[in-house]
Amino acid sequence: MKVDQLIAKADIMISATIDKVWEALTNPDKIKLYMFGSTVKSNWTKGSAITWEGEWQGKPYTDKGKILEVVPNKKLQYSHFSPLSETEDKPENYHTVTIELQQKGNQTSVYLTQDRNETEEEKQHSQKNWEMMLGNLKKVVEKQHTVDTHS
Repeated sequence: MKVDQLIAKADIMISATIDKVWEALTNPDKIKLYMFGSTVKSNWTKGSAITWEGEWQGKPYTDKGKILEVVPNKKLQYSHFSPLSETEDKPENYHTVTIELQQKGNQTSVYLTQDRNETEEEKQHSQKNWEMMLGNLKKVVEKQHTVDTHS
C-alpha cells in the first residue's frame, strides 16, 4: 500500500460551541491538559513555527513543525516531526495533521487526519493516539463548558 493511502483518522463530537473547541486547540494551557502534558509554542499564524515539548515514556522530546493553514473556528493544519521517530529531519519525514471543525446544533464535530504513515501498524498506532487525544480534548472542553454554563 502506498504511504499516501495510510492516513490515520479520528473524529469526535464535543458538546460545546465551536469557539470553545477552537480555543482549546490553540491555547497552550488547555493543550497541555489533553495532549499528554505537551508544552506547545506557536503564534498560530500561517508559516510560523510550532513546537511541542514534554516527556513520552520517560524520554524528553522536542517535536517541531510549521503552521500550514489557520481558518479560525474551522481548520487548523500543521506539519509535525518527532525526533523520537528515529527518522532523518527532512520534509518527507514530516506528517501533516489536519483538524477540521463543524458546528452541528449545540455540538462541534472534530475531524482529524494525519498523513505519511509508513505502515498499516504505524497508521493504527497514530490513529489510537489521536483518538485518545480527542477523547481528552472532549473531557477538557466539556468540563470547561459545564463550568461556564453553570457559573
